[in-house]
Amino acid sequence: MAPRLQLEKDAWKWAEMVKPEDITREHIELAYRVAVSACKRGTCRRNCRGNPNCLVGIGEQSWLGEIDENAFHNIDDPNSERRDKNTFVGLTNLGATCYVNTFLQVWFHNLELRRALYQFQNSRAEGHNMDSDYEPRTICEHLQYLFALLQNSNRRYIDPSGLVKALGLDTGQQQDAQEFSKLFLSLLEDTLSKQKDPNLQNVIQQQFCGQFSYVTVCNKCGRESPLPSRFYELELNIQGHKNLTECVTEFLKEEKLEGDNRYYCESCQSKQNATRRIKLQSLPRTLNFQLMRFVFDRQSAHKKKLNTFISFPEVLEMGPFLEGKEEKCTYELSAVLIHRGVSAYSGHYIAHVRDAHTNDWYKFNDEEIEKMEGKKLQLGIEEDIAETAKSQTRKPKCSKGYHCSRNAYMLVYKQQMEDGDRLDQTETNVEVPAFLQKLVDQDNKKFEEWCNEMADMRKQSVDKGKAKHEEVKELYELLPTEDGP
Repeated sequence: MAPRLQLEKDAWKWAEMVKPEDITREHIELAYRVAVSACKRGTCRRNCRGNPNCLVGIGEQSWLGEIDENAFHNIDDPNSERRDKNTFVGLTNLGATCYVNTFLQVWFHNLELRRALYQFQNSRAEGHNMDSDYEPRTICEHLQYLFALLQNSNRRYIDPSGLVKALGLDTGQQQDAQEFSKLFLSLLEDTLSKQKDPNLQNVIQQQFCGQFSYVTVCNKCGRESPLPSRFYELELNIQGHKNLTECVTEFLKEEKLEGDNRYYCESCQSKQNATRRIKLQSLPRTLNFQLMRFVFDRQSAHKKKLNTFISFPEVLEMGPFLEGKEEKCTYELSAVLIHRGVSAYSGHYIAHVRDAHTNDWYKFNDEEIEKMEGKKLQLGIEEDIAETAKSQTRKPKCSKGYHCSRNAYMLVYKQQMEDGDRLDQTETNVEVPAFLQKLVDQDNKKFEEWCNEMADMRKQSVDKGKAKHEEVKELYELLPTEDGP
């Protein structure tokens, strides 16, 4: 093919010799190259501007070859929303509710709590008309239904917006995770205490409640004044400490009451110097340690996060910390709640939880769930947070059976059985009650209908696209057009 300028010159050469009144159709066709042969595919790298019949490089390459059928639609494969076999179900992050999702996953994996909640009397669910969608009202109804979905739903993740709305939480603002845990358990305990079943009435206390006493001793007369108190988690200061044992030891250490802080002794009838300490009397089956990472900074008048490395064991012996008891009191690590980020006002929450059935560790990150390799907890990139050069600290080496984190803000330990054995199959197998399973089946049916609907829409779009593809290929073969007879 001659260069474009040469083509144009040749096309208009006749104009130098032909008078205007002698111009014919042949001259016009020659000038505008109407009769020039079409370029064949593969001979041109791009469309020839000098040949109006060149049909190369006009987008035909995207239609004449093989086309991936995904190009004919913008509908994701509905099966990507389906729960994989032998996996857990995630929870949708509604904006800033990742902290709620982490606690819900930890509580779901507390088998005793889940089993007790399934026994909660729910006449509305039991008498529900399957022609309409079930809408829980109370906190217990929401949690009961949510746990049933987490256990037997076909969905890869479920929407907790019903529970979040019932709790009155702002989905766009991240709340204090530690405060949420306390308030939610308190609310749940209050609701369950009104049930007739004693197992339900006391399940929160049995699982999470321990007892200690604030014991004050007068230095003058030696009078001991105990003030009993219940706790649902032990709040531990981490400043200046390297491991969990140091934190617990400081929590229980003796405090001197002197000067303006002297204690009024009933026996002496006057203020006296005294000592005060906390004595642990009993521990719950599930022992929660709140690591106080978020503290008030007097200089800035705002909360700040302490990115201090704290090591903690997989197996924790609490016997030495209990008052007046010499027997073993052994706990196993069952969950680690993580806050990623350097600020106390932002960041992301995830949970590492051990499955009671298999003892495998899983990372719960809202909709995404990842099984850890082997049987060991792996905190991984959760420890990779942005730091300034001045604040960078090297991760200390951890002994075997220990883990180290600067982002862990809550540690959950489960009490070992006295003989050291693990739970048997009957204890780890929690069945969803029939009335709840019907509701789960109803939701699964809706999900399957949605999957089928999306699959049909995809197929229709693909069929239309393929038909259009064939039509374009046929039209291209007919080009360039010629005059009819």
